[in-house]
Amino acid sequence: MGTAATPAFNADTLRRGVEAHTAADLLSLYADDAQVRIVDRNTQPSKPRVLHGRGEIGALFDDIYSRDMTHKVDQCIIQGDHAAYSQSCQYSDGTRVLAESMITLRNGKIAEEVLIQAWDE
Repeated sequence: MGTAATPAFNADTLRRGVEAHTAADLLSLYADDAQVRIVDRNTQPSKPRVLHGRGEIGALFDDIYSRDMTHKVDQCIIQGDHAAYSQSCQYSDGTRVLAESMITLRNGKIAEEVLIQAWDE
């Protein structure tokens, strides 16, 4: 068999995806049918924001990466088909965001993610 067009998920590919300056880098780590649940102040646990598929996930990433902010992976742990990572972000005005994600992998791609985020107010 040939090799995949994109590298399998690992801590380095995650870091490059998150810290890059384009949404496409991060989106390439997701399966076509991936699902992301987002919990934060506005979308609380009983009614999380749920994104289905790379189209909806990509639209979110396009919005995020159009903002004047930096993204940094602080920690990443991978065990089998599961991963967890924390990232810190900062807007140009100094506002900080902290996000924690729990991921389920399928065939080297992110299939499911639960993202919990908090930001300065």
